[in-house]
Amino acid sequence: MSVFMDLNIISNNDKNRLRSIIETAAHLGYSTVAINYVVEPQQKKQEIPKPQSVSDIFDKFPVVQGKSSPIKVLNRLTIIASDASHFRPTNEYRSFDLVAVYPKTEKLFHAACMTFDVDIICIAVAEKQPFHFKRAPVNGAIDRGVFFETCYAAAIRDTTMRRYTIANAISLMEVCKGKNIIVSSGAERPLELRGPYDIANLGLLFSLSEGDAKAAVSTNCRSVLLHGETRATASGVVYTMKKPKTPQKQEEDSPISKKAKTELA
Repeated sequence: MSVFMDLNIISNNDKNRLRSIIETAAHLGYSTVAINYVVEPQQKKQEIPKPQSVSDIFDKFPVVQGKSSPIKVLNRLTIIASDASHFRPTNEYRSFDLVAVYPKTEKLFHAACMTFDVDIICIAVAEKQPFHFKRAPVNGAIDRGVFFETCYAAAIRDTTMRRYTIANAISLMEVCKGKNIIVSSGAERPLELRGPYDIANLGLLFSLSEGDAKAAVSTNCRSVLLHGETRATASGVVYTMKKPKTPQKQEEDSPISKKAKTELA
């Protein structure tokens, strides 16, 4: 059974509204959601918010529809970058499970794909994409395990945004060929959430294949989480454990076995 995720629930100071969105996500069958703190730095000064503890939202997390386990809630940071100085990873970034960037220029998009230490690169949904996607940086991001995100909530709010969302997504799919794509809600209200199978169908409008559309709300999201864990551990730390001997191995090495072998010889 697939594990569905929505990695973009917009942060809200109203805990009751945020709680309602997460409860709705659990009811729709999402096993994991990420609360997204969006920061748009002004000039060279930026203030990174401190994510609230997820335990402050619920005393008891809602159970996922069709499963016996409660929903998992993560914290995510998204930097809207219109200047290279806006993305400066600090210790404050480490407070978040996921880090995303929304580059506003082609130069920053190239940098995000090739060098920025992020898990997700966002594309425009509320406006026409200001530049064309090029194959080299997109492939560079794919090779680095970075994922591209398109959101659908804006398409629900406004018909003009709907055209931009679909057009921008199709423009990206033509270059990435459906690889490393996630589809999130970007929801600010419970009514803006849709079920994972509805979103998989929406992916077909974005020129995704049926398999890629389903992966965009399931397995690709899992890969994003793994990438975030790897980034948080400084490109991953490999450690080894001594494997205990199996009973069969111990039996072969026992004195009785050795004695039997000697007698046969």
